[in-house]
Amino acid sequence: MHTFRRSAALLALTIGSVASLPALAADELHYNQIALRAEVSQEVARDLMIVTLYTEEQNTDPAKLAADVSTTMNKALAQAKQVKDITLRQGSRNSYPIYDTKGQKITGWRERAELRLESADFAALSKLTGELLTDLKMGGMDFAIADPTRKASEDQLLKEAVTAFKARAQLATDALGGKSYKIVNLNLNSNGYPQPYLRAPMMMKAAGMDSAPVTPEVEAGTSQVSMTADGSIEVLMQ
Repeated sequence: MHTFRRSAALLALTIGSVASLPALAADELHYNQIALRAEVSQEVARDLMIVTLYTEEQNTDPAKLAADVSTTMNKALAQAKQVKDITLRQGSRNSYPIYDTKGQKITGWRERAELRLESADFAALSKLTGELLTDLKMGGMDFAIADPTRKASEDQLLKEAVTAFKARAQLATDALGGKSYKIVNLNLNSNGYPQPYLRAPMMMKAAGMDSAPVTPEVEAGTSQVSMTADGSIEVLMQ
């Protein structure tokens, strides 16, 4: 009877040891693991020009006011459509009452409407902007990275980030005296591309009041973008 109990206990111990082997194998995956990080960056030209123009008028008759604003905007739209490679977007349009000094009685109405222009042809858009400023006002001038440029930059940075990570992995392997390494995990992240770069609305070439339409100065510049490669490797020792 006692002999049977000892055999059963020995069998249970043996089975328990075998069952623990996968757990030990899993633990070995973390042996000689190193966390690494590599980062690469480049200067990317802002190749998309964005101009926001607006008209703002007031009148005691809201219907007349709306008609006047529509006439001004329609004229600008028609003029802008004559220029190639320019994307037109109508921005916000708002109307609100004007009160007397006591803030109780409505004495008139004010309305504002925006027009947004985008183009990679800076010269054409600058010229058009100067012409439209005879009827509209400058709301802002921005410069951004166009989508095709952004994608091409991301693709290039991704390759460079992986290459940089592999170089650091080999460096760490050599420092530890390992014979090789394998990548356990790798995450690639872009820092995101910057929002449009705002230029002051009044950055214009000097001109007199009676001169020809003023052409805004253009200086788009560049933005630094980067990509990081975060991951871990397992060094295989000699």
